[in-house]
Amino acid sequence: MEEDKKLSYLFLGIGIGVAVGMLFAPKTGDETRQMLRSKADEGKDYLKRRGEELRGSAEELVDRGKSAVSRQKENINAAVDAGKQAYREAVRNTPAGFEPQG
Repeated sequence: MEEDKKLSYLFLGIGIGVAVGMLFAPKTGDETRQMLRSKADEGKDYLKRRGEELRGSAEELVDRGKSAVSRQKENINAAVDAGKQAYREAVRNTPAGFEPQG
């Protein structure tokens, strides 16, 4: 969320800067349009790079999540197997005709 606010403020600042620059710039219309195109291209490139970085981070988080789920699944399976084995041993070691009281 904090990243979104920073990005919004960045674009607000860029927009204000461009507007003030256009008002006080001693450049011709063609030069100003060229500069705006250049800045827009820079912004587009920045967003593209940032998007790729975020996608890479998201993929990494998904991979780490899958790994954690896999480890937990293995732990649960091991616990179930241990429980089954303990039950088998308890049944095997119970004397014939034994009735638990309680």
